[in-house]
Amino acid sequence: MGAVIGLDIGGANTKAVRRDGGAPQVLSRAFEIWRDRDALTAVLRDVMAELAAEPAERVALTMTAELSDAFRTKREGVAFVLDASEAALGGGFLTLTTSAELVPLAQARERPLEVAAANWVASGLAVSARHPDALMVDVGSTTVDVIPIASGRVAATGWTDLDRLLAGELVYTGALRTNLAAIAARVPVRGRLCPVASELFAISADVHLILGHIQPGEYGCPTPDGRPPSLASARERVARLVCADAEQLGAAEVDAIAAYLHGEQLRQIEEAVRRVGGTGPIVPLGGGAFLAREVAARVGRAVAEMPWSAEERAAAPAAALAELAASC
Repeated sequence: MGAVIGLDIGGANTKAVRRDGGAPQVLSRAFEIWRDRDALTAVLRDVMAELAAEPAERVALTMTAELSDAFRTKREGVAFVLDASEAALGGGFLTLTTSAELVPLAQARERPLEVAAANWVASGLAVSARHPDALMVDVGSTTVDVIPIASGRVAATGWTDLDRLLAGELVYTGALRTNLAAIAARVPVRGRLCPVASELFAISADVHLILGHIQPGEYGCPTPDGRPPSLASARERVARLVCADAEQLGAAEVDAIAAYLHGEQLRQIEEAVRRVGGTGPIVPLGGGAFLAREVAARVGRAVAEMPWSAEERAAAPAAALAELAASC
């Protein structure tokens, strides 16, 4: 098998991994599909062109972009993403289903609800091939996938977003894009718990930047106020969460709020990990894998790393798809 490419087309990011026998190429492109959905074809063309000059022998893709409110239904969203992919790539690509099949375009069009949000299946298959009993915890920019692996198979209870939310296998919190008002309804300020403003004043990326978990170059999404992803601007955004500003709250007070929110986010993920359970080590993936490692320590479980680079782990579904495409 020659070069293969795995594509993960999300609502806020498109990630790609190319494998051709040498060091894998990894690319992540921020693209919020609801802002200009018709630009998706151009984005995919740019991604493919940036990966390499030589065409790949096989391309496999998965998607979560269909959930965007740019589409009235997931069926419409899947059809749109498939159309844009065909325009950018031609019709020869394969698409992953929640049944762990890589199917040609015609079949993908016939099975839109099996194609929708199947990216976690790719990662789960890659983990199960190396760790027959484990718990995959993939912390992305927006969500966390908590997937049990048992006896070498993906042993998820839910297979749609709704069922996975109900089962605790999908948690809507992430390392970058989560509205802080969705993490905690109150935060500590001057010895009291203060209600937060339910506005998009600050996001989880601000918390993790303040605490040193990420660097400005890793912010990876637009800031809520359009100001830079700097420490000073992040503190200003978090201060606004309690309807204050940098003149009313000192840096130490803002940092204490950030630390509290970090703890609450860990608690949310820990709750899901305890609920899903499973046996064996936790396998951390995603750009927010540091959160998965912290949760593993909190619940007393070992950590097993995938034999990928940090960039591949951050683009786990695309990396896993490239492996899957090369083996079929």
